[in-house]
Amino acid sequence: MTPPKTIKKKHYLLLFMLPAVVWFYFCLPEPLFQTPYSTVLLDQDGKLLGAVVAQDEQWRFPKTDSVPYKFEQSILHFEDRHFYYHPGVNPVSMVKALLQNVQAGKVVRGGSTLSMQVIRLARQGQERTYLEKIYESILALRLDLRYSKAEILQLYVSQAPFGGNVVGLEAASWRYYNRPPHHLSWSETATLAVLPNAPSLIFPGKNHKQLAAKRDRLLDKLVTYDIIDDTTAELAKAEPLPGKPYDLPQKAPHVLTHFAVNNSEGIRAHTTLDEQLHTQVTRVVQNHYNRLKQNEIYNAAALIVDTKSGQVKAYVGNTDDPLFRNENSVDIIQSVRSSGSTLKPFLYAEMQQRGQLLPQALLPDIPTYISGYAPKNFDESFDGAVAADEALARSLNVPAVRMLQDYGVEIFHHDLQTMGFGSINRSAGNYGLSLILGGAEVRLWDLVSNYRKMALSILQHHEPDLELKELSIDQQANNNLKKLPVAAGASWLTLEALRVMDRPIEGSDWRQFNASKTIAWKTGTSFGHKDAWAIGVTPDYVVGVWVGNADGEGRPGLTGASTAAPLMFDIYRKLDGEQWFTKPESDLGLLEVCTRSGYKASMICPETSAIDVSLAGTQTATCPYHERVYLDAQGQFRVNSDCYSVTEMVAKPWFVLPPVMEWYYTSTDPYYKKLPDYAPNCMPQQTLNFDLVYPQPNARLFVPRGFSGEKEYLVFEATHRLSSSTLHWHLNDQYISSTKGVHQVEVQPEAGEHELTLVSESGETLSRKFHVITR
Repeated sequence: MTPPKTIKKKHYLLLFMLPAVVWFYFCLPEPLFQTPYSTVLLDQDGKLLGAVVAQDEQWRFPKTDSVPYKFEQSILHFEDRHFYYHPGVNPVSMVKALLQNVQAGKVVRGGSTLSMQVIRLARQGQERTYLEKIYESILALRLDLRYSKAEILQLYVSQAPFGGNVVGLEAASWRYYNRPPHHLSWSETATLAVLPNAPSLIFPGKNHKQLAAKRDRLLDKLVTYDIIDDTTAELAKAEPLPGKPYDLPQKAPHVLTHFAVNNSEGIRAHTTLDEQLHTQVTRVVQNHYNRLKQNEIYNAAALIVDTKSGQVKAYVGNTDDPLFRNENSVDIIQSVRSSGSTLKPFLYAEMQQRGQLLPQALLPDIPTYISGYAPKNFDESFDGAVAADEALARSLNVPAVRMLQDYGVEIFHHDLQTMGFGSINRSAGNYGLSLILGGAEVRLWDLVSNYRKMALSILQHHEPDLELKELSIDQQANNNLKKLPVAAGASWLTLEALRVMDRPIEGSDWRQFNASKTIAWKTGTSFGHKDAWAIGVTPDYVVGVWVGNADGEGRPGLTGASTAAPLMFDIYRKLDGEQWFTKPESDLGLLEVCTRSGYKASMICPETSAIDVSLAGTQTATCPYHERVYLDAQGQFRVNSDCYSVTEMVAKPWFVLPPVMEWYYTSTDPYYKKLPDYAPNCMPQQTLNFDLVYPQPNARLFVPRGFSGEKEYLVFEATHRLSSSTLHWHLNDQYISSTKGVHQVEVQPEAGEHELTLVSESGETLSRKFHVITR
């Protein structure tokens, strides 16, 4: 039986031990280090693309997952050879150090283990006293209980000082040798291993003998313990010591800035960038910049995305100028710029999808006035009528505006917002019809994303199990790639229209962009020549390019065709892949169309052909431009039953465009045949042979005033099928002029309602009302 006094002693002992155990358990801070880190940017293979200094102005990379073998062996044999065997404190080393220091009367040897050095690094600024040494020992014991040896070594390697403002092995390796740690030689590794013990030795031109001596002693020690052989050691001793620190790579500065701004404490950002490809694209952009700056065009950007995975492979946010004289620090890829013509393919695809447009259907390309808005093509000419796919490939503005009017601004505005164009944030009415011609502002990032979605809808049609990855190097980006704008059929028709290489665009002559692969591509130019765009699409890559001045200054000759497209094609020459999209047969239908008009063939269309259309497109209206005309027996004049025997009439289908379309179309199509004249004494049918180009019905017209304050003139215009015919002009029943050939008159109407009347020499009449506003 235990005596009562012994029981009491045990109780007192437990009362004393319990707080000590609790304190010991919680004595280690969590987290151990609260220092800020550099933001480090890595490519898809872990290659360093760039880094920024930490908030405390130290080059300190985030903790690595592993320690290179050479450095592990070097640091252990230099600092703590029994690291893997002691519990955080090595009593034998501490006793030996204490005896030697007492005998010498000063500190000549340290007994700290790597665990204790980790604690000392975490407790920055503490005095080096024996009491502090005891406290460090206790914390080191606790450290070894909480962390594995590998984790403790990683902590040391990440936090050890390497001279100046360099902290951690990885930062030191790049600063002193311009290479990652696992690529260092034994000499370089040994040099870095001895530095934390005396970091001041690294300064160039100073203390090199002492540093070399410490390195060489370590190399000899590695030979002693059979880590390296004598030859390796001798060769290592012959290598030079590091000189002036290297600047860290800055291969993707705008991506690096993005991560640094959004992660103030620093992170190791693993991206999908391909360092080799990104470097090549950067060089291509810079080469074009060197040429463009002769025209005072200083900025350009390029973005390359893997079509299938959505991974960003190259991200060149701007051109490079070390002095940043031309706003080169602006990340153009994320900047909002005028869209130019880059949104036209989405309208084309949506109308294909809904069966509102056929690929080869003729669209009016004539002077157009809609509620005071008068769009013009880039070269200010008109074709009269042009096939829809050609209008898209040539980026004609007038057909695009008329398409948007038919489709609906509100609907298209909603479509664009659904696709993820977050910068299109005003109301549809605020944009109006200019939405399709650059009235909206977009980001290159969003354009590439949505062109990729169009391609992806075709690829998914054949690869339903294709894994989708977010088109983002920023995991916080909200970009739902499963929301595809249109189905595979409409996307394929759109990209087919855009893969024509020879085309006159944006006023340029017919030119051949020499490309070894098939590319669907679209250019765009904003008003005032401020933004030039080019977007290319293949099954392998989507490439987006912007060229211009970041400050918004326009320049003559700054167009998508002349500046952005050549850059885009040069980038594609650096990319692999030769295949084109497989036609999504099940999402398309064959439709018999009128060869001349591109519309669904009617019973009287003389020539037809079968083309691929979207499934909804098979239900479109029939050709509106073919009509049956009746000619005399010789086929020379038109006739009717009032003047000619029905039995002798010859019925013939005839391709007939409305007068205004015909007027411009005849100048571009020499094969167009106008309707024959009526036979003498044969009453014409009630069909006008002329039409008003301007003003449009019920138009509201503004009469401006010149610098002198006097009202200026309005120019009214009409067309007639017969170039020799005369038109008589009347305003409010008052005769004002007669015209022949070119039918234009200048008028200066007062404010208010007016009626314009035209009378042809054959007695045909056309009236149109309009409203005039003056100031």
